[in-house]
Amino acid sequence: MTDVIAHLHSSAFVLAVPDLTKSAAYFRDVLGFHLTWPEGLGWQQASRGSVRIMLGHSPNALSPADTGDHNYFAYLYVDDADALYEEFLRNGAILVAAPENKAHGMREFTVATPDGHRMVIGQDLT
Repeated sequence: MTDVIAHLHSSAFVLAVPDLTKSAAYFRDVLGFHLTWPEGLGWQQASRGSVRIMLGHSPNALSPADTGDHNYFAYLYVDDADALYEEFLRNGAILVAAPENKAHGMREFTVATPDGHRMVIGQDLT
């Protein structure tokens, strides 16, 4: 018997959001994502580059802001953290932490959604 290894090809993040229209608009208008699924199905997919985030309408779900440090859902790698930070700043993003060089060789900043989901953006400095 041979071992079969299943290869993972891509991924997407899935977020429960109380107001799908508001969350989708934030990803589109503030974070620069493209919305790729039709409205009205209870889901919307936001895409930017190779990053996909599926937003699911969940009005009764626990608020991410109430989960403390468990509201981090992604670490996204970029070529220029400062340029993306400046873009997000111009667009009115909810910026939690400014770009900072970290001891582990990354330049990072943190951005949040109106619902309280947080993601870290990192640039490899090595």
